[in-house]
Amino acid sequence: MTQPNLPAGQPIMKERIENELITIIAAKQPGSAVLISAGVHGDEYEPMVAAAELAAVLPGMLTHGQVTVVTVVNPDAYRHGTRQGSDGLDLARICPGSLSGSASEAYAARISLLIEQADYYVDMHTGGLTYEIHPLAGYMLHPDEGILDMQRQMARCFDVPVVWGTDCRPQGRTLSVARDANVPAVYLEFGGGTGFRRPVVDTYVAGVINLLRFLRMVDGEVSRLPEPYWLEDHRPDSGYLQGKMPSPADGILMTEVALGEIVRAGQCFGRIFDPLSGASHSVYTDVEGIVFLKRAIVKVKSGDALGGILPIIKTGKYTIYE
Repeated sequence: MTQPNLPAGQPIMKERIENELITIIAAKQPGSAVLISAGVHGDEYEPMVAAAELAAVLPGMLTHGQVTVVTVVNPDAYRHGTRQGSDGLDLARICPGSLSGSASEAYAARISLLIEQADYYVDMHTGGLTYEIHPLAGYMLHPDEGILDMQRQMARCFDVPVVWGTDCRPQGRTLSVARDANVPAVYLEFGGGTGFRRPVVDTYVAGVINLLRFLRMVDGEVSRLPEPYWLEDHRPDSGYLQGKMPSPADGILMTEVALGEIVRAGQCFGRIFDPLSGASHSVYTDVEGIVFLKRAIVKVKSGDALGGILPIIKTGKYTIYE
């Protein structure tokens, strides 16, 4: 990406349609162009705070290259406090969107253009109001081995216990735009549910700064982190969270496992109780592994994803093929 002629170490604040805020920070010395985004979904708040804090601190830190920070990718969804925009569309399923389309489609088109112009991309998320997620850094299993290796190294810059490479075939995602543009990209997941979790913000801010050190854009030594639970899963839709562990019935979910817990196959994950009928359904795990996803909204309908387990029980890198 060709850098614009910006004052050294100074941000440029651009007010876009409906308060979509983009901060561009350019250093005096040339270097890589990195895009950081938050607020693809309107109910994921800690990444928005992390993005704002990065936009505030990076002007005094950046020595090389350029960082573009998008604090809220979809302001329409944020105003409604929902995953989808007011048009009912999930921006993470409709990329590259359309500038002449609905609100979500237009915002998808704008972030897609920024992704295509970047050298590296980081997309920050939480589980929103619906899910809680054990801290993880993920990436698509890119067919280009050089890009895939860079994504692995990018993911390892974040101090999270889980690293997850997933099926590269899904369309409509911010990461599928990056895949098609051959831009190394990672996404971050941590937290969710109600309440504000400061550790999410701190983890994301520190991780991005560590990544910028790795890319030689910020001074300082790159932190060498403990070995994570690391899975590369080539199976179709391996990263599709909403399809995992579907509920067998309507009712109230009472989970019996914790995020980060290692569970055995056949262990009770939780129970669904219907107070109207008195019916109760137990839900059992079908694999041994680490619990990385739990539903935060306890009222469930049949078919709702209740949680997710990665089939690894020890730290280190493991691969599952189709």
